[in-house]
Amino acid sequence: MQVPLWLALLVVGYLGVKLIRPPAWLIVVLLLGGFLLADSVLAPAINTLVK
Repeated sequence: MQVPLWLALLVVGYLGVKLIRPPAWLIVVLLLGGFLLADSVLAPAINTLVK
């Protein structure tokens, strides 16, 4: 069974928010920070570190 990545991330995110109950500002900072870093000049450096 193959699950699309977006669906797996959605399920893990939903369960994480329901079970751990992080504050809303932390969720917003992580999402916005990840979005901004993905489109910055640091993206190639982060990509090499992750892989």
